[in-house]
Amino acid sequence: MYRKLLLVVAILCFTATATLAGNFKLTSPTIKSGATLTDEQVFDGFGCTGKNQSPALKWTPGPKETKSYAITVYDPDAPTGSGWWHWVVYNIPVNVTELVYGAGNATGQLLPPGVIQGLTDYGTHAFGGACPPKGDKPHRYIFTVYALKIEKIDVPAEASAALIGFMIHSNTLAKAGFTAKYGRK
Repeated sequence: MYRKLLLVVAILCFTATATLAGNFKLTSPTIKSGATLTDEQVFDGFGCTGKNQSPALKWTPGPKETKSYAITVYDPDAPTGSGWWHWVVYNIPVNVTELVYGAGNATGQLLPPGVIQGLTDYGTHAFGGACPPKGDKPHRYIFTVYALKIEKIDVPAEASAALIGFMIHSNTLAKAGFTAKYGRK
């Protein structure tokens, strides 16, 4: 009986989230869903020679209860045992529904006021492009925007992407995203 109840609760939660996300969309004029990343979004270092530019991103407004947004770019295929966080952006005001091309640079000058770039797995507070190991099958890069029920995520400046991710997931009303790929021969 307990298992059946858990299953019903899980189905209801999934349905509620899927319904909320149905009208909540993330797109990019720079990258199409399912496409291969170009040199623009490839890291410049670790043997990669890309331009390391964050793509332009646009999203539809979240549910009416939304108080802020967060964005992550994550590679679940990185051979680390825990994936790789390429970009973590949070405290995006509720009235902002896009980030311009290159907004993820280390200066943060192209981000709206108050927006914070969290520490990535490159050890920087900036967008870090794709750079999978040579010979790996193409990795997936998951771009996700989260509509949050809080105005601000309050974590230390050097908080890990995992801690920020915990705060994001604990406060998510809806999420939307797309996946691109990239590999090196």
